[in-house]
Amino acid sequence: MFTIEDQQLKITIHPKGAELQSIFHKGLSLEYMWNGDPAFWGKHSPILFPIVGTLKDDTYIYKGKPYKLGRHGFARDRVFEVESRQPDAITFLLKSDADSRINYPFDFELRIHYALLAGGLRTSWSVKNSSGEELYFSIGGHPAFKVPLVTGTDYTDYYLQFDKKETAHRWPISPQGLIEKGSLPVLEKSDRLPLTKELFSADALVFKHLASTAVSLRSDKTPHGFRMDFPDYPFLGIWAAKNADFVCIEPWCGIADSVDSDQQWTTKEGIEELAPGEIFERSWTLTLF
Repeated sequence: MFTIEDQQLKITIHPKGAELQSIFHKGLSLEYMWNGDPAFWGKHSPILFPIVGTLKDDTYIYKGKPYKLGRHGFARDRVFEVESRQPDAITFLLKSDADSRINYPFDFELRIHYALLAGGLRTSWSVKNSSGEELYFSIGGHPAFKVPLVTGTDYTDYYLQFDKKETAHRWPISPQGLIEKGSLPVLEKSDRLPLTKELFSADALVFKHLASTAVSLRSDKTPHGFRMDFPDYPFLGIWAAKNADFVCIEPWCGIADSVDSDQQWTTKEGIEELAPGEIFERSWTLTLF
């Protein structure tokens, strides 16, 4: 485990998957992240790379050849090296190798950078194309936050508040983990989504191209919560395991295959294309209160 901290916050990250595991506010004596109870969901904040979600038949086709990738890709299961470290920031690095090239025939450098800010944390992703041909990938976050956040409150005391009023539809997920053809209404000129355990009975809420670039966890029964800013992300997932005391807020540059996908890698919905030598960067920021 590795930690970074300042006077307010202490952050813990595991080198496997460069996975954020704890955000502890020392002044409030308050933990913001899910504890990873394996009875419900044994993860905290996996990195989704080089795919987000599920491929049709766990297969994609590139240059006429089929390749296999499991749900959310392999980065979350690989051990990252620590490239640089300061008291309040750390950068993890994963490079392509012989094992990764078996089912992902691309050369890349993936960096995950965590940096403390005043009252918060910025998580940054950097993907470098270290090959001589185009690199195709998706990347996404899957952080799980503790709900209820403070003692004396219940799950249903909390809601998610978007920074803009939304008229938004969710894209249902099939039993095979694929995106269905039709969407269902969720928000109608509203910025508030009340949390209930039943909200996720049919898997995650998947949104495409929201107007909002930030969402906050709030409650009328406590002043404590957080705001997540996620600019430049075309997709957002919101999810919790059945009856679990957490909510995942997941900014994605990528999405699961649709049920009618042709499985072609270079034209997959949400795929990112990166020229040789170029670097793709995205970040999301938490402000805690």
